[in-house]
Amino acid sequence: MAIDKGLPYNYFADIVESASDHLDFVKFGWGTSVVTRDMEKKISLLHSEGVAFYMGGTLFEKYIIQDRFNQFRELLRDYGAEYVEVSNGTIDLNDARKSEYVAELAKDFKVISEVGSKDNVRSENMAPSRWISYISDDIDAGAQLVTLETRESGHGGICRPNGELRFGLVEDILDSPIDVNKLLFEAPSMELQSFFVRRIGADVNLGNIAPAEVIGLETIRLGLRSETLLDFEPVGVSSQRATL
Repeated sequence: MAIDKGLPYNYFADIVESASDHLDFVKFGWGTSVVTRDMEKKISLLHSEGVAFYMGGTLFEKYIIQDRFNQFRELLRDYGAEYVEVSNGTIDLNDARKSEYVAELAKDFKVISEVGSKDNVRSENMAPSRWISYISDDIDAGAQLVTLETRESGHGGICRPNGELRFGLVEDILDSPIDVNKLLFEAPSMELQSFFVRRIGADVNLGNIAPAEVIGLETIRLGLRSETLLDFEPVGVSSQRATL
């Protein structure tokens, strides 16, 4: 998933047309879709390139805090949206209630939920057992994917305030019965992308990718960048090359 923070249309079109083979989704970050001049053109281009889209979960939260849930559904229909993101990273919405919104929206849309707070303190203090419980609840409610929060800055959620990945949390989630194919790991930095490709595999679901870095991520997945080059070679090849 690449994140569009409000790119000018021509730049957006260049990225999508050149990298659509490596894109599943474009997310229009937070509430940018409301003030983006060329939304219809962007959506039309994504349709033509076979790339899905959805609006950032913050827009959902904005409508919820204003008690305008039905208007939010109407907005999605107006955009012809197939997918919707449901989150509670900013507002005071408990996770049980969030799962109810997942179930309600799953009647008409494909839901991508998000677990984890944008608040560094709240996220860091959330025990792994709670992460696993909230992820499972959203999947049971009908979410097709559950995003593990990491802000586009690379802080918060599954990362500590200093940007360091919470390795123990990730391992606990991976050791749980949750299907890893239903998880979308937000990984805005090359370091996070490389870690998840090495730890989980080349097909790991990654999100919050800067549009200009989509091709770079594909080279990480294929072992065409130094960070993962040796991970994709037969055992012993690196030592043989050193000898040569």
